[in-house]
Amino acid sequence: MIEPVATELDTRFSGSDAKATPWDQARRALTEARIYWITTVRHDLRPHVTPLIGLFIDDTFYFCTGPDEQKAKNIVDNSNCAVVTGSNTYGEGLDIVVEGNADRLVEEARLQELARQFVEKYGPEWQFEVRDSAFHHTGGEAWVYQVAPKKVLGFDKGHPGGQTRWRFA
Repeated sequence: MIEPVATELDTRFSGSDAKATPWDQARRALTEARIYWITTVRHDLRPHVTPLIGLFIDDTFYFCTGPDEQKAKNIVDNSNCAVVTGSNTYGEGLDIVVEGNADRLVEEARLQELARQFVEKYGPEWQFEVRDSAFHHTGGEAWVYQVAPKKVLGFDKGHPGGQTRWRFA
């Protein structure tokens, strides 16, 4: 597990009695989420946002996408991205934003383990075969990426609400 080098409550965006959200709580929210949103940057600097499934394991986010999909094309030019999860409710819940760089993962043993974890989390319809440094399934080839957090923001929407920032080395 990677621990943040700093945890800070941003009092500008927090209730007067708010406390910083513990990293363990954010980690749990990221691990248990079923849907995430990823923002990548197009070649012309326009954002591209799309929902996807993923895994948050050992404080790293993993996702897969076809090599011809827009997010994969974007990552070739600019690996900066933001991964978001949370809820669309007001007054309750914890929204999380992970900022980092998407790096392609090609190590066979790790891909095998992640393929197993996708089935465990999402079911047999997400069964992947690992070969040629990629996932393969009936829809074709999918490249696997990992995003190690550089900065994570947590938006506690309870009472009092609070915004926590975790920074990583």
